[in-house]
Amino acid sequence: MYKHILLAVDLTQDSKNIAIKAVALAKLTGAEFSVIHVQEPIRYAYASEAPIDYSQIQTQIDGYAQKSLDEFVESLEIEVKHSLLESGKTSSTIRAMADNYACDLIVVGSHGRHGFSLIFGSHSSGVIHGATCDVMAIRV
Repeated sequence: MYKHILLAVDLTQDSKNIAIKAVALAKLTGAEFSVIHVQEPIRYAYASEAPIDYSQIQTQIDGYAQKSLDEFVESLEIEVKHSLLESGKTSSTIRAMADNYACDLIVVGSHGRHGFSLIFGSHSSGVIHGATCDVMAIRV
């Protein structure tokens, strides 16, 4: 079965619900368990022509995210091999980390979107369509 499960979280309440199932699966299979949270850099979210230095804001955001991730990982009832806070494009970063850490299952949440969201993609869809390992999408 699975040897190393990577749980991708956005650190919302939905992440806790997804984690319950992912942890249960890891315990059933005896798999190692890692957690990743990916933040897209603020410069991408607020791209403009104005020469603005976002570094201080990004540092504060990263610090808050790291604290939230640490608290999330500590709340899990399983040993976490890797707790990863990464910056980049969410779906490709998750896939790359799964490859780097030899994960054979990625667990993500899915809102089951329709219409434009389905056509243009979502983070879970991006993970599913490019992953080199199995992906489990849990409806939230």
